[in-house]
Amino acid sequence: MEKSNSIEMSSIWIKKLFKRILSILGWTISGMAPDEKKYIIIVAPHTSNIDFFLGIAVRFAIGLKANFLAKEILFQPPWGWIFCKLGGYPVKRDKHYNQVDYIVKIINKEDRFVLGIAPEGTRSNSGQWKTGFYWIAKLAKIPIVMVSFDYAKKNVTLSEPFYTTENMEEDFSVMKTFFKGVKGIKQAN
Repeated sequence: MEKSNSIEMSSIWIKKLFKRILSILGWTISGMAPDEKKYIIIVAPHTSNIDFFLGIAVRFAIGLKANFLAKEILFQPPWGWIFCKLGGYPVKRDKHYNQVDYIVKIINKEDRFVLGIAPEGTRSNSGQWKTGFYWIAKLAKIPIVMVSFDYAKKNVTLSEPFYTTENMEEDFSVMKTFFKGVKGIKQAN
């Protein structure tokens, strides 16, 4: 029982610490993580590696246990253990490797699983989204939560859970509307 209380106390302090850090940096958080056991978070726009650090800070500030995908090379020594501890899953960038099926299997075997993904799949500001996150949500039958990192307003906004329909084009239109006008770090300067 004592161990459980000490873990709970440390997580409260971690939440307070990261809320304070974000506040000092001028950031606010709108919305909250849904009370769902499994979902995908799509974070956009993704224009810089700094987005990763902001995402980790937000994750700790709201007390969310979330996972992420990163290129396999980041999980090698000497720093790979850090990415694993933070909830990272290595991905192969081989075109012959079916990432969607791999990730759906991971989600289906876990009782609780939250996965953060940048829908662009890259830091370049192409405006194009890949479809992997959508198919993961659809095949795993889990919702998508949209999270915007607006560097111009220094605001992180979380949406309500969004469930895919049979109309992918319309679904993408709804999701992209959520991010309309949001400025990534490279767009905000």
